[in-house]
Amino acid sequence: MAKADVLGWDKKVVGQADLDSKVFEADENPAILHTLVRWQLAGRRQGTHKAKVKGEVAGSGKKPFKQKGTGNARQGSLRSPLMPGGGITFGPVPRDYSYSLPKKVRQLGLRTALSKLNRDGKLFVVDSMKSEGKTKELAERLKNFGVEKAVLIDQSADALFSRASRNLPKVRYYSVDGLNVYDLLKYGTLVLTKESLGRVVERCGV
Repeated sequence: MAKADVLGWDKKVVGQADLDSKVFEADENPAILHTLVRWQLAGRRQGTHKAKVKGEVAGSGKKPFKQKGTGNARQGSLRSPLMPGGGITFGPVPRDYSYSLPKKVRQLGLRTALSKLNRDGKLFVVDSMKSEGKTKELAERLKNFGVEKAVLIDQSADALFSRASRNLPKVRYYSVDGLNVYDLLKYGTLVLTKESLGRVVERCGV
């Protein structure tokens, strides 16, 4: 069981917290991180792309020219994919790109990402996350804390803190339920409250 300093927002140590070694000291596994990132991004794809096929293109059903005698290849429709402005053959259609991953794989990915940040010195434990709901105040607090880009995790989402962080483009604030591998790797720093550690360990399947 590793130990971590619990910090105030002034970066002063106010206590100690236990970090479960199974969650915060797991082995490096780039392959599992790659798998989780691909899975998350696939689930975010809209999949609303669409091309019109022959039966959906606007146009007459009249035969373009007579069958024989013109020297051209025979054609039966102006909407044929062979004609200018015709339909598309085998074009994209709306589809769902998401797929499922085993729960144990998702949990392993979270443990791997959390351990990576811990090894890199990019994981901080704070005593609390409270705010007056002002973006300027939170931005100044993070600047003084020495954090530019970060994922902020609390045991349960606070409405005022959420409102304060909403307009900060390089900050993501979630409850423990929103913890995910993609954001941890993208923003590169994790700040979480001491109270949330227990639920984080549960989410990682330990």
